[in-house]
Amino acid sequence: MTQVLSSSIGYPRIGEKREWKKALERFWKGSISEDDLLRDMKKIRLTHLRKQKNLGIDLIPVGDFSFYDHVLDTAFMFGLIPSRFKERDYSINTYFEIARGNDEAVASEMTKWFNTNYHYIVPEIQSDHTPELTHNYPLQYYKEAKEELGLTTKPVLLGPITFIKLAKGFEETDSDSLLEKLVPLYIQVLEELVSAGADWIQVDEPILSTSISEKDLQRVKDVYHLFHSQLPGAKILLQTYFEAVDHYEEIISLPVAGIGLDIVHDEGANVAALKKYGFPTDKTLAVGLINGRNIWRTDLENKLSQIEEILSETQRLIVQPSCSLLHVPVTVETEQDLDPILKNGLAFADQKLAELTILTRGINHGRDSIQEELTIQMEKRNQLWTLKQNASKPRSDGTDLLTKRNSDFERRQNLQQAFFDLPLLPTTTIGSLPQTKGIRQARLRWRQGEWSNAYYDTFIKNNISEWINRQEELGLDVLVHGEFERNDMVEFFGEKLEGFAFTRFGWVQSYGSRCVKPPIITSDVSWKESMTVKEICYAQSLTNKPVKGMLTGPITILNWSFVREDITRFDVTKQIALALEKEIKALEEQEIRMIQVDEPALREGLPLKPEKQNLYLEQAVYAFKLATSSVKDETQIHTHMCYSEFGEIMETIDQLDADVISIEATRSHGEIIADFEIHSYKKGIGLGVYDIHSPRVPQVEEMETNIQRALQVLDPRQFWVNPDCGLKTRGIEETEAALTNMVDASKKIREQIKEVVRK
Repeated sequence: MTQVLSSSIGYPRIGEKREWKKALERFWKGSISEDDLLRDMKKIRLTHLRKQKNLGIDLIPVGDFSFYDHVLDTAFMFGLIPSRFKERDYSINTYFEIARGNDEAVASEMTKWFNTNYHYIVPEIQSDHTPELTHNYPLQYYKEAKEELGLTTKPVLLGPITFIKLAKGFEETDSDSLLEKLVPLYIQVLEELVSAGADWIQVDEPILSTSISEKDLQRVKDVYHLFHSQLPGAKILLQTYFEAVDHYEEIISLPVAGIGLDIVHDEGANVAALKKYGFPTDKTLAVGLINGRNIWRTDLENKLSQIEEILSETQRLIVQPSCSLLHVPVTVETEQDLDPILKNGLAFADQKLAELTILTRGINHGRDSIQEELTIQMEKRNQLWTLKQNASKPRSDGTDLLTKRNSDFERRQNLQQAFFDLPLLPTTTIGSLPQTKGIRQARLRWRQGEWSNAYYDTFIKNNISEWINRQEELGLDVLVHGEFERNDMVEFFGEKLEGFAFTRFGWVQSYGSRCVKPPIITSDVSWKESMTVKEICYAQSLTNKPVKGMLTGPITILNWSFVREDITRFDVTKQIALALEKEIKALEEQEIRMIQVDEPALREGLPLKPEKQNLYLEQAVYAFKLATSSVKDETQIHTHMCYSEFGEIMETIDQLDADVISIEATRSHGEIIADFEIHSYKKGIGLGVYDIHSPRVPQVEEMETNIQRALQVLDPRQFWVNPDCGLKTRGIEETEAALTNMVDASKKIREQIKEVVRK
């Protein structure tokens, strides 16, 4: 009889109550020692392993845990420390400095992990680097699980091809020589794991789910044949996720013990290839059939049928989530305030693993063995469907609405400059200002009913007033109200729109210790009443300088939410855009003439396959313009994007037709500037002149250099000076110091170039 195993690809790091985040931030503040941090992290790791064991998972991963980021872990394990970190030792402080920077050295670049909202630290591999195995982390965690819990686990490591493709600092032609240096170290890691008793070893190669070149495919073949020749006894599970694999026949022919395929986000392509080409009888298929990126309960009957269909092609099977559960919250059990029907329709990480064990038991022992669970699951899904059906009726899809500004950019630019009369190289910030512990506590007291609405409103107004004064004293040209009333840039709007629900503990890691709590789109989205007008208008009443209205864009709200699955994502996006259009009109009616519609998540939703990207980008542009096109020519529309690869979507950025766009630039170490050498861009643009995700305060000269570098490819008359991103997570003192230096840098460059610009 077929014996199917259950497996987890990866488990959330953060803990049910974000214990992981809190430990990290205590260490960074100096409140606990390194030994304390190591002890706390070990406790969290072991708790996660026990939970997965108790949930009945057969193959439990180790090595998926990280103190910051698994890609950074891989670089650090192989001694690939950027040379600007002078000590170049392998201490935990150096590890964190690579991610966060220090007073002397900027942090490494941070960008989106494929098409998710998780960010990884980009490895920097320089010509003088000789990789070395500094510490076998997967081995450490494997031994820890065995010694502490008696568990034989499945070590996980990022594969060499994906690692090289994600790294920077070298020419593509050097990839082969780098692999020649790295592969022996990978073999050493694998050899030590096998010697320690590891059975299955998961090697993640998500790059195989993109459209890789023939040259890269040959590299994959060479590397995995070398692994097999050196370690014929190693049971390597080559894991892919997020999409279908293009080169199915070649990949299933690799000399590995198992292949992991995503059959949730493949749009049927992996299953079609399986039926067409079959699967090797000497290999195990690890099939990702529980959605690792959304939070709805699984249709277990449907998944059982899928498994039975797959078993007609292969008898060696592992069932698992479609990807690491890093992208969903930990457990629904802590949610006491949700509508019971909605709660019963949700599955976070723990519930998804429980679903896997049910499916595994059903396959191994027959459907009758899980009939009760199937019935309960179906009842819960049916109740949820009824809840959605009883929600608001579908609204206009917007096809007959305005998606084009009244005038072209040149005319708008002239009208706006005459209206605002801004200086050359105007200075501004992205939106949010420091949210102190006092602000967070005030919001909590208000939410818990300790503070009245009036008292809380006064508190928020006082903070707005204080920071309007500070911004004027700093000499900024365009001000912001600071967003002190907002908890999260998506959750805030979701709470004020129809169609959203919210969790209390549904946190997900975004980058480092930063966690986000995505709202849940449960039904049709619509505008109820003004969401931002009160605070923006109050801020504008305090100053003669322009204050930007601040909204989160439709694509970002979509991509940073858990989205209903009964209608298309594009239909949901259009609903959000129409709601935002009403808010923009409400701001404009109150004489707010600069309105920023942030789209930091536009790039992350881009499909991994080139043939699917144009449709997504067209829909993204449509939604943005649907939200913003009804404004007057004199109203200046801003947008903001961060931490993505922009070169491939420059045309789309232009098509958004925003009057001003601000983009992260400092962590990309000049790459975005190189993009503008290739792509002509005529609208207003601010390339961030300092990195806000690092606690360091850059000097004036450093920001001057960044401005001058940008002006080599951009006209000074179109250039804005701003930080990379919002300042919500930064302290007041460092924010004031950095903004002071930024304004000084802008003024110095302005003085140097004003005569040239006049000519």
